[in-house]
Amino acid sequence: MSIYIEQIEQLVVLQKVDSEMITLERVLEDAPKQLRSLQEKQAYLKQQQGVIQEKVDVLLEQKGRIESEIENDTQKVKKSKNKLMMVENTKEYHAMMREMDNMEKQNRTREEERANLVADLSDLEGRKETLQKDIDALGETIAAQQSTLDQELAEKRTRLEVLDKEKKKASEAVPAPILTRYNFIRSRIPNPVIVPVSEGVCKGCNIVIPPQAFIDLQKGEQILSCPNCLRIIFWERHFAETD
Repeated sequence: MSIYIEQIEQLVVLQKVDSEMITLERVLEDAPKQLRSLQEKQAYLKQQQGVIQEKVDVLLEQKGRIESEIENDTQKVKKSKNKLMMVENTKEYHAMMREMDNMEKQNRTREEERANLVADLSDLEGRKETLQKDIDALGETIAAQQSTLDQELAEKRTRLEVLDKEKKKASEAVPAPILTRYNFIRSRIPNPVIVPVSEGVCKGCNIVIPPQAFIDLQKGEQILSCPNCLRIIFWERHFAETD
């Protein structure tokens, strides 16, 4: 096997390793982000639940105040009714009747207000319950993801360590100038970086390479790049002959 073929093969190996490493690194970066996104959503729901609880507390305070006022006026009306039998003149009798009537009217208004508060409280408690279900569901999802995430990431980090060794081994087999060119191209264009040429057509950009470049490529004496897309190219028949 010629040195040229060995170098191309090592570049292909290097490309496969780099592609897998890029995928793994993306997973290592994105997986925690997904978990953080769920945690942030759960934190937001808890915050909304806290806001609702604050409203509930305010309404409960209002409800307690109204019920206290209702109870106080109810007791006053009872006392007034007891005193009514002891009234000695009509003027005082009518004054007490008007006072009791006003207190009863106020209590009816308060009862309506209390009913509205109870309805609002019921609605808020329902929203709190719904939020709690969503929070609990997210909690289960987060716990499940967390339990598998650490193991999954550990496995991928281990695989990256293996790939890193393979990358170093493949890199050592490629001359420094060619390796520099490979890394330069890889940093600027999407994979693949190394592609075959079939019937004079670059499989990276699907454009026919110039005749002289194709002739030079067939000689298999040096690493060449596609004049159009700049990817490193090789003649597919060179590898068909080595199979």
